[in-house]
Amino acid sequence: MTLYVRRKSFFNHCLKISKKNEVHEGGRWLQMCRSKTSAPKNFCDYESMRRTYNIRVPQRFNFAKDVLEQWETKEKNGQRSSLPALWWVNDSGVEVRWSFEELGFHSRRLANVLHQECSLERGDRVFLILPRVPEWWLVNVACLRTGTVLIPGTSQLTARDICHRLQASGAKCVITDETLAPLLDTVASDCPSISTKLLLSHRAIHGWGNLTELMGKVSDDHVCMDTRSDEAMTIFFTSGTTGSPKMTQHSHCSYGLGLTVNGRYWLDLTEQDVFWNTSDTGWAKSAWSSVFAPWIQGACVFIHHMPRFDTSTVLKTLSSYPITTFCTAPTAYRMLVQDDISRFTFKALEHCLCAGEPINPEVMWKWKELTGLDIYEGYGQTETVLIAGTFKGMKIKPGSFGKASPGYDVQVVDEDGSVLPRGQEGDLGIRVKPDRPFSLFTEYTVVKAFVVLTADYKSRDHKELIQELQTHVKTVTAPYKYPRKIEFVDHLPKTVSGKIRRVELRKKEWGQQTSKQIWK
Repeated sequence: MTLYVRRKSFFNHCLKISKKNEVHEGGRWLQMCRSKTSAPKNFCDYESMRRTYNIRVPQRFNFAKDVLEQWETKEKNGQRSSLPALWWVNDSGVEVRWSFEELGFHSRRLANVLHQECSLERGDRVFLILPRVPEWWLVNVACLRTGTVLIPGTSQLTARDICHRLQASGAKCVITDETLAPLLDTVASDCPSISTKLLLSHRAIHGWGNLTELMGKVSDDHVCMDTRSDEAMTIFFTSGTTGSPKMTQHSHCSYGLGLTVNGRYWLDLTEQDVFWNTSDTGWAKSAWSSVFAPWIQGACVFIHHMPRFDTSTVLKTLSSYPITTFCTAPTAYRMLVQDDISRFTFKALEHCLCAGEPINPEVMWKWKELTGLDIYEGYGQTETVLIAGTFKGMKIKPGSFGKASPGYDVQVVDEDGSVLPRGQEGDLGIRVKPDRPFSLFTEYTVVKAFVVLTADYKSRDHKELIQELQTHVKTVTAPYKYPRKIEFVDHLPKTVSGKIRRVELRKKEWGQQTSKQIWK
């Protein structure tokens, strides 16, 4: 028995459990299978997609209210397919299937836990580390509903990584499971902003609130927060390749509306689709393809919770369930084609995609030889939605990740941000002026202070001064706003009218590294 079976009584009206092979006999999925086609379902061709793309951003927007609740209403009125909104399975044959109505029921309860039991307010930050379990999705939706800012983290983080993220973000609440609770406990004393710790567990642990028990005590009646479109919704930490990981902040519209490009065009999903994305829950790709993009389209999000990636399990899952759309990393495809795929038949599968790294052309050819399906590449960053990709109807060229997505004006630029002539090698750039795309991240929330010392302080020890200044800022403003970096300078750049030229300070800090990605 597993944790999910132990919680059966709480989820009794919505959790459907079955053992292996019980729901897969007799070709039950055959009626759901469609003829395989590479023709797009949501657009005619690439050019028409570019012409017709036009998303209006309202002043106020909340994904839980304006998207999920709309699908819930359609579901109640019989205007949506009978597929679940979320379909979760594990290696033990346990399944959880939630409709949009059931997803709403549980997420409203969790929202009340965050607000009532944890005293979290709009704008407070929630640090989440959970594997691919249903509650990870519930926390995502509950944070949307309460207007709290979600900060996902991967289970691969070290204590030092976690401490940095908690201190930098000023998170008030942490949510995790028994595996990572001891690691969080080791750094909690160094993170004074934390006021609540929630644990996903079947037993009580000192110092932690039991998430499941708390959800059983609260009402499912909750009114979704009326958030602004440009309000902070989530923060992802970058990988830190060129320095310390930066907090990349996205708004309610940049993902909640911006990922329409991914769901409607690149993934080409409809409410008749069952979509499986294998990304780890700590990365932005999981928000892209396991939350926003599929649910914008009303598709079913499928998850197989595996302790580790196993090719036989993946292939068996693709052949046993009515999965129509599959997205995984190129490395995973390379592992899959090395297995004996001829053992399996993928009756429902019709669209395969990859992202995260370039895919080897030989892997693409081998996959098509074995399955009859092309692999469509996509490229994006933590700071964006899909920047470019191969879309249905395009000729797939080995070594190319396709064309610009309709959400961006993408060009090849030089180191100064100037557009290069056709055929010349350079960097990929996104135009941000005169009209900044709404589907870009809001900002890097890294706080640095440039300080000019008066004569009385110039002889003081700089390390002591830094600590003193940081402590002072924490006492007069929100703790997470204190400067992580402090640099003492002789003077500050100013305009003729005496205003500080912050743009010069940003250039001093970040250099010209952003010119490779954006240009005016």
